[in-house]
Amino acid sequence: MRIGIVSDSHGDTRMFEKMLAVPGAAEAEMWLHAGDFAPDADDLEILSEKSVARVLGNCDLFVDGVYEEAVVEVAGHRIFLTHGHLFNVRFDTAMLQEAAREAGADIAVYGHTHVALEEHGEVTVLNPGSIARPRDEQRGSFMLVDLNAGETPQVNLIRI
Repeated sequence: MRIGIVSDSHGDTRMFEKMLAVPGAAEAEMWLHAGDFAPDADDLEILSEKSVARVLGNCDLFVDGVYEEAVVEVAGHRIFLTHGHLFNVRFDTAMLQEAAREAGADIAVYGHTHVALEEHGEVTVLNPGSIARPRDEQRGSFMLVDLNAGETPQVNLIRI
């Protein structure tokens, strides 16, 4: 199963149109939005016609029914989704990995730093960077991830 991962759209939902035009993006069966701005996920849901799991980020105000953490079960994997600001991710992912393990997750997805990251270990850690305000490149980024039960996620970081 293919999923899309995006974060830190900061109200620039025009980037979703560019993102969804990338070959393979329309094949994502669902999307994860790792916060900042969680309400942008509504626009992504409309544009992609797919469900979008979302969490609140440090720039989000309260959104009814949306929390700072979520666990999503997809294709035999358990994904711990958070923005990351509560887990000290600017320095390392140790706290995030521990929270994912405690949630029984084998994948942790976060945003916040606006810098893309992929780490494989006991917990696969993924940060798609920022679709709208990247700090590691001049172009926004997102991820397409192919998931199969019992297999390591196949991650494709895409810059637009």
